[in-house]
Amino acid sequence: MSFLMKAAATVHRIAHKVPVRHLNLLEFQSKDLLQKFGVAIQQFKVLDNSKADADVVKSFECPEYVVKAQILAGGRGKGTFDNGFKGGVHITTDKSEVLSLSHKMIGNRLITKQTPKSGILVNKVMVARSVNITRETYLCILLDREHMGPVLIASPAGGMDIEAVAEETPEKIKTVPLDIGKPIPEATLIEVAKFLEFKGDAVQRCADEIQKLYTLFKSVDAVQIEINPLAETDKGEVISVDAKLNFDDNAQFRQKDIFEMDVTEEESDPREVEASKYNLNYVAMDGNIGCLVNGAGLAMATMDIIKLNGGEPANFLDVGGGVKEDQVAKAFEILTSDPKVKGILVNVFGGIVNCATIANGIVAASKKLQLNVPLVVRLEGTNVNQAREILKNSGLPIQTASDLDDAAHKAVAALN
Repeated sequence: MSFLMKAAATVHRIAHKVPVRHLNLLEFQSKDLLQKFGVAIQQFKVLDNSKADADVVKSFECPEYVVKAQILAGGRGKGTFDNGFKGGVHITTDKSEVLSLSHKMIGNRLITKQTPKSGILVNKVMVARSVNITRETYLCILLDREHMGPVLIASPAGGMDIEAVAEETPEKIKTVPLDIGKPIPEATLIEVAKFLEFKGDAVQRCADEIQKLYTLFKSVDAVQIEINPLAETDKGEVISVDAKLNFDDNAQFRQKDIFEMDVTEEESDPREVEASKYNLNYVAMDGNIGCLVNGAGLAMATMDIIKLNGGEPANFLDVGGGVKEDQVAKAFEILTSDPKVKGILVNVFGGIVNCATIANGIVAASKKLQLNVPLVVRLEGTNVNQAREILKNSGLPIQTASDLDDAAHKAVAALN
């Protein structure tokens, strides 16, 4: 199995086991970021149904326009709006039609194969200069554990499912390890550009674009920049037509401007958005036992053992390793905001986490929220004896457990 196929399989496996919330950028936001680093893109403007829209379109001269609804979902071109209008992507040469198209999109919900049944509300529309693409290639820069650093993946078969390309024609995939501390050598850039089948002057133009993308990758703490397609136009331009950017969540303190662009209004559950503000990972489920744990692995084990004892977890809530009392309080607030939660199980193994911090947070949250559902707590690790005393002396009806199986048994029994 090729490197790319293994990477794709690993990502797929992890994504279906561990809930991770990534920074979400709309297409125009990604393009704006590329533009700031000198990467060649289509000229574009953004409309939002404001009074300024007419002036924006009037000043934007293009022989042909692409009008695209901005939501975090694919399949927009074949989608349908809740007002009956068809297509979230339209091409027109008539400038006056641009505003008409945007009015039919903004303020309505676009339904595609990748959206909920009710669709996603469109708040903005991107209008871009249409380009005549003569050839499409694929380029990706990502962090890879196998190579212990960034790698560049290139293919002349752009505009396609890259996993399918890797499986069916592996000779069309080129993987190049990169030095995180240095620019990409010119010889390597030329080699990749020729592998992508650029000819003549376009070889150097492609090389320059790749270097700019790598500069962007390092500057914004990206973990992946995928350009599909990196296109050649009939005018010999080399343009990043569509871009997908993923960022290192741990670099948020360095990349505040980027993370402030995060699109949250399309999240399916507002509790996930609220949890992320406190560095908590939350995913709602269908059961009635709320789970508060530290660590994704322990969370999955806790959910499994609840089910083995005949119960159903109501959520995945991971408070992480450096949790503070205010985060514990917020976690309880989020748990109890779910009307399905009829009991709470806290399962914390204190390595980095101080069990006494968890205990104080539990007591404070229980009193503040006037908790009226059964609460079972299992703590082990750092300062566990002090934590148990805090719970014991709280005067609250908190059940403690000796181990995880005991905790799950008590949590399920408390509901029965």
